[in-house]
Amino acid sequence: MTVDEILKAHRTRPFRPFTIHLADGRTYTIRHPEFLAISPTRRTVAVYLPDGLEIIDLFLVSSIWVPEESSGTGPARPQ
Repeated sequence: MTVDEILKAHRTRPFRPFTIHLADGRTYTIRHPEFLAISPTRRTVAVYLPDGLEIIDLFLVSSIWVPEESSGTGPARPQ
């Protein structure tokens, strides 16, 4: 996983929520672009949560999931 892939999802307009998956099984859904900040070093991201802030080392990100635009005909999200 590269920071460029997260940047691409973060900068997509119109914005579409996406989910960050970590190697330890945790997931973070980014529902609005203002809920994610990328550090100047591009090594960590800050995810703003309802009850605080999570700083994530990008080396721990295993994947991101960006849903396709809803057309009602595509496959369901993989489980």
